[in-house]
This record gives sequence, C-alpha cells and structure tokens, in this order.
Amino acid sequence: MSADGTATGGTYTLLLGLPRAVDVEVGALGAHRLPAGAYAYTGSALGTGGFARVDRHRRIAAGDDDTRHWHVDYLTGHPATDLVAVVTSPGVDAECAVADRLPSGPITGFGASDCGCRSHLATAPDIEELRATVESAHRAVEN
Repeated sequence: MSADGTATGGTYTLLLGLPRAVDVEVGALGAHRLPAGAYAYTGSALGTGGFARVDRHRRIAAGDDDTRHWHVDYLTGHPATDLVAVVTSPGVDAECAVADRLPSGPITGFGASDCGCRSHLATAPDIEELRATVESAHRAVEN
C-alpha cells in the first residue's frame, strides 16, 4: 500500500520456466505448442487492486485458482509451468515499453489484445539470461 492507503500498482513481468514442451490452449488465440525454456510475460497492474493482480497469477500458478481471464492465465495455469520470479516497476505505466525491450515471443497477440504490440510474451533458452534482460528493461523504463 502507498502512504495514503491505496494499492500500489505499476508494470510487472512474470518469469516462467517450462522444463518440457507443452501444448497450451490460449483462449481465443487457440492451441499452441511451447518448447521447453524460459518465458517472460509483461503486464500492467494499474487499477484499484494494484499488484494484487500478481498475487492472482501466483494463485493460478500454484493451482489455487482455476479462473482464466487473460492469455497468461492459460500458461501460468498449466501444471508444467513454474513461476520463477516477478520483476516490478511500481508506479510506472510501461507495459508495452518493457515488452518491446524483450526477445520475440512465440505467440503473436499474446497479452497484447488491447495495444499494437506483437506480443507481451517473450522467450529465451535460459531463465537467468532472460531475468537479466527483464531487469534491464524495467530499469530502462523507470529512468
């Protein structure tokens, strides 16, 4: 919470690991085969709940919530997906700017149905390399 008692929000990136290739049905985007590797999903949490959205993603990844609202819910809700870390930029509205600084993603339109971006899902072979890229992207938009 901020000093005035309102929820803090901003931009976030979920770092996800897939130890094996999986088939994922992504709502209206259809079925996709995702290879094993590291993934980064960038979103915004600017509403009244702030970063409570990230807590919701954690519940879905843990299997404690079966509700699917957004594209990323289908990936985080897959039993093979591991939610490794979350990088945040509190008070920053830079979802597209962060996503644009990350490697290309495997699914066109993923998480980007309300903007002109190609995708808000990035992929890389190594989770630590992707984490460093994500952290650098967040630092760049915070300045």
